[in-house]
Amino acid sequence: MSENSANQSTAERFAIHPFDDDRLREECGIFGVIGVAEAANFVALGLHALQHRGQEACGIVAHDSEAGFNSARRFGYVRDHFTRASLMESLPGPLAIGHVRYSTAGTKGNTAIRDVQPFFGEFSLGGAAIAHNGNITNAIGLRRELVELGSIFQSSTDSECIIHLMARSHKRTMPERIMDALRQVEGAFSIVAMTRTKLIGVRDPHGVRPLMLGRIGDGWALSSETCAFDIIGAEFVREIKPGEMVVITEAGIESFRPFNNCRPRFCLFEYVYFSRPDSVLGGQSVYTTRHRIGEELAREAYVDADLVCPVPDSGTPAAIGYSRASRVPYAMGIIRNQYMGRTFIEPTDQIRNMGVRLKLNVNRALVKDKRVILVDDSVVRGTTSRKIKDMIIDAGAKEVHFRIASPPTAWPCFYGVDTPQREKLLAAGMNEEEMRDHLGVDSLRFISLDGLYRAVGESTGRDSVNPQYCDACFSGEYPIRTPKMIEDGAKVADAA
Repeated sequence: MSENSANQSTAERFAIHPFDDDRLREECGIFGVIGVAEAANFVALGLHALQHRGQEACGIVAHDSEAGFNSARRFGYVRDHFTRASLMESLPGPLAIGHVRYSTAGTKGNTAIRDVQPFFGEFSLGGAAIAHNGNITNAIGLRRELVELGSIFQSSTDSECIIHLMARSHKRTMPERIMDALRQVEGAFSIVAMTRTKLIGVRDPHGVRPLMLGRIGDGWALSSETCAFDIIGAEFVREIKPGEMVVITEAGIESFRPFNNCRPRFCLFEYVYFSRPDSVLGGQSVYTTRHRIGEELAREAYVDADLVCPVPDSGTPAAIGYSRASRVPYAMGIIRNQYMGRTFIEPTDQIRNMGVRLKLNVNRALVKDKRVILVDDSVVRGTTSRKIKDMIIDAGAKEVHFRIASPPTAWPCFYGVDTPQREKLLAAGMNEEEMRDHLGVDSLRFISLDGLYRAVGESTGRDSVNPQYCDACFSGEYPIRTPKMIEDGAKVADAA
């Protein structure tokens, strides 16, 4: 990649399409492999399967006993870079980790190549690399302290704090230094790291972000989601537990619990939207869970209609579940253009104003003169929902009813999800009826928080005293305090 290309803003290189701009976005996915020949090739395949978790940039670090550490970091999709033989040959060895990124911390919209993970450092104990999914909520204070103590930062991301904390640690082994560093950070983190001989995985004590362990032949793999194991032929073994650290070598796996015990608070939105439907979370299929969400939504918010149509693609399993429970026929009333991804650069204002129509098209023959239920995963700003409603009406539908497979998103996320400022969230300033009027639909209903909990397996709904998940974006009850939350007056759940 040329230096000029690297200096272009991310907004110029990878313009976000209006359809995607009204979605919540996970900021990254992580993957690591040890004990297989050409490990970087397996990592590239794993990252390709995790591409939905970050399309802005990707990177791989690999180690070989003769070539040492080598790395490659690029802007854009994995498929556009890590399928080239010349690049993959520069990443030899049986040990590698990788990362796909969408920034929630750092310089948004103007990402430099130095912000792309994994990060690598040479320490007194040897080289080490680290890739992080989540958000370090005390990063600003840590960074200020580290700079005052002489640390020189190369990136604008919160993740680099971990590297500097490792460098300042006096522990005698690299795993111990990682433990020492992570005991000083707050927030949500799932991490894959590597030394010359070790693959390391860590989850924060609340287990907000996922991390999975897989077996591939005589080797091992770590991944944000189980779907990435399928593409490399690995067997899913188990989830890394909240607060657990695993150290993997050729001799096997060691497990450590370096943190104080906390009540697990896994991100509930992973079930609703972030994770791929072919992944397994908490021992249950994401697809099946989304199907149950749709069924629960139909029981809570039935409306007489002619068709149930998903807003593709994330609304599809819930729409199928809604159709099954309500006995309203399911139909693909909206077709998604699969050949226009998030890297589409809109060249003119005229095309830009076409907005959602560039990505979605209504099946006119199907919806004409019909009462249509549209099932979507969430409403964030509401801009896309209004445009989709207009498209359905323009195609001749008699009525449009929105059914949303998550509760109203009224609070921002501080734990690794890119959410707008609270005042830009539609549900932060409007009740359900006001949102219905704003969107101009015949009816609007969200699944209740209790209903969502029932769909993910909590038969009695949400325990208001001891919720089992992080549902802060719906409830405003945050399990981990952040300075920004204090300023905004957000509620903070008991972290005990």
